[in-house]
Amino acid sequence: MKRKITENLVQWKSKTSGRMPLLVYGARQVGKTHIIRKFGDKYYKNTAYFNLETNQTVSSYFAENIEPERILRFLETESQERIIPGDTLIIFDEIQSCERALTSLKYFNEKTPEYHIVCAGSLLGVAVNREKYSFPVGNVDSITLFPLDFEEFLWALNNERLCEEIKSAYEKNEALPYALHEKALDLYKQYLITGGMPRAILEYIETKSFLTVPDLQNKIMNDYIADMAKYATITESVKIRAAYDSIPVQLAKENKKFQYKLAQLGGTATIFGAAIEWLEFAGVVLRCERVEQGFMPISVYRDLASFKLYMSDTGLLTMKSGISQQAILSTGETPNNFIGFVTENYVAQALANKRYGLYYWTSTGTAALDFVLQKGDDIIAVEVKTGTNTKSKSLNMFVTKYKPAYSIRISSKNFGFENNIKSVPLYAVFCI
Repeated sequence: MKRKITENLVQWKSKTSGRMPLLVYGARQVGKTHIIRKFGDKYYKNTAYFNLETNQTVSSYFAENIEPERILRFLETESQERIIPGDTLIIFDEIQSCERALTSLKYFNEKTPEYHIVCAGSLLGVAVNREKYSFPVGNVDSITLFPLDFEEFLWALNNERLCEEIKSAYEKNEALPYALHEKALDLYKQYLITGGMPRAILEYIETKSFLTVPDLQNKIMNDYIADMAKYATITESVKIRAAYDSIPVQLAKENKKFQYKLAQLGGTATIFGAAIEWLEFAGVVLRCERVEQGFMPISVYRDLASFKLYMSDTGLLTMKSGISQQAILSTGETPNNFIGFVTENYVAQALANKRYGLYYWTSTGTAALDFVLQKGDDIIAVEVKTGTNTKSKSLNMFVTKYKPAYSIRISSKNFGFENNIKSVPLYAVFCI
């Protein structure tokens, strides 16, 4: 599948100076290994691939001297691949399994920067935040791979031309022709079911059916649960799973601020703080923090005690919540409130994929604005609606109080711009 991260990898390869070993973060099953190996096959003469979790021979070799030249000679022998600077891509997969390999990146960067090294790991974010890991600060580049966004989903379904039409309409604030608008909305609903996990999308493409997609999603979820048990203590893993399992319930509440008591009776920040941090570092949840003011820079107005948690893949949320596929696919306005929360999760996932910080705003009363973005020096208010009813007192209150550069209303309505509000259809969030 075509992925946007490939362009970032090519830019990293093309650096004439200052290139450092690259760490690719991301949750399990988002396609890190696949995309890195495809990148190596296409842009290098050869690749030397090492899984440090399954290949104990290589992992144990790092336990001794991690002098780069010594390691390189061993890697050549082990892989039976000639490792040539600039021509060979060295891949260390599941690098979180070998602390010394992570530490060695510092010396590869300092002593042999001509070699191209890319590393990945499903729990890499968790590993590098453990005190015992000697992280090579200032000696590595990093990038995060998220699940496929809606644009990449359209590419996978051979709808690249539709993507171009959507992007053009977004830039011009011109409505798409009705037939294209309806087609894009239907594909968006399909994406809410499959989500962005490559295996789930591939299953849908191959079978042309949604029936077996939840089975694959459930396997991915079980992998997450297995990681919780494998990479945390028993006590920690119980808290991690409780926090994760509570997310659909948290989102279903009118006040979607994370409530510890919904994870466990008597739960507190002290009890669950480390568990939530683990989920963030593992890449399986997205934290959206409350801001108390709508001024720039938005990050300095965070209320650290108030936040929402979204799942990093909307398809997994759809499966985990148990909402029916028919409810997702049905046309017109729907009375099912949970679809609104799934929609909000989808927007959070899309914005995170675009590297926006996730923030929301609430007033001292009942007003609540779904997202507040900072784009350069501009603050942008974002309201999310499931259907075509787009009236919003909260958005009006925020605009009156803080006068953002402009506002965005995401809904089932077509493109448009009126009263300093940019109307963005649900399928076009990737354009923001």
